[in-house]
Amino acid sequence: MTHPHVTDKHPGELADVPGWFPPLDQMLFTWFLERQHKQGTHGDLLELGVYMGKSAILLGRHLRPGETFTVCDLFEGEAPDGANQAEAAKSYSSLTRQAFERNYLSFHDTLPTVIAAPSSVVAEKVAPGTCRFVHIDASHLYEHVHGDIGAAHDILLPDGIVVLDDFRSEHTPGVSVAAWEAVLNRGLRPVCLSTQKLYGTWGDPEPLQEDLLEMLRQRTDVGLSVQEAAGHRLIRTRSRGMKPPPFPASRHYVAPVPAPAPAETAGPRAARPARPAPSRARRLARDLLPPVLTRAVRRARASRA
Repeated sequence: MTHPHVTDKHPGELADVPGWFPPLDQMLFTWFLERQHKQGTHGDLLELGVYMGKSAILLGRHLRPGETFTVCDLFEGEAPDGANQAEAAKSYSSLTRQAFERNYLSFHDTLPTVIAAPSSVVAEKVAPGTCRFVHIDASHLYEHVHGDIGAAHDILLPDGIVVLDDFRSEHTPGVSVAAWEAVLNRGLRPVCLSTQKLYGTWGDPEPLQEDLLEMLRQRTDVGLSVQEAAGHRLIRTRSRGMKPPPFPASRHYVAPVPAPAPAETAGPRAARPARPAPSRARRLARDLLPPVLTRAVRRARASRA
């Protein structure tokens, strides 16, 4: 995430929104959120770190009446420490609240609750035990991720889902340390791993994993393996040419103009003049002469021509 995206246009489709949200994670987000709906699980949604809003736009589609969606990001604000400020300047210099809101409102009628501040303030803004889904994608520094995981533990419902972004990227070792520390020492139970994100819960992961495996085994566009580590079952997933799940176009979508049919460059081909009918003598020769002699006559005529 060292190359910031810059855009000043209204997106027509979710794919037009800059950000790092692969099709595999779009599918997994959708599956977890739809499963919660089928199970009758009610609760709020929370995202820490929104960048240009790509994952927030998908999350907002799964908000139901009576629920609240809260997002938290520094945007143009001051980071709480020098290391975080350097990280923000390097990877998110193009992020503005205006850009996020423009993108989000292209797909939704109203904005989520926006907290323009460090993620450390979320515990004061969001009540404990109220959220069913929390996506953590803010700072990648260990101290901040450690605090975000602790806040998610308190904010989530007992069977809520937390998603940790960049838990295995080579440029974010702080996330890796905080994530696996939470698994080994803070009661977090992994549900599954994608190439980019760890999906976990502080509840019982077994029912989730059984339903997830049933779904994944029916797909041909997902690589799947199951491993055991430190007493945890780890479902590993990877994309095999997966396409993003269907998502409604924005209010600014413009259908592509069909390519014009190629123009006619020439009129119909002129009819070739009919060959004159052979004379009676030529017909007799053709019918009576042996084939070998006929070929010899043709060669002789050709040589005289």
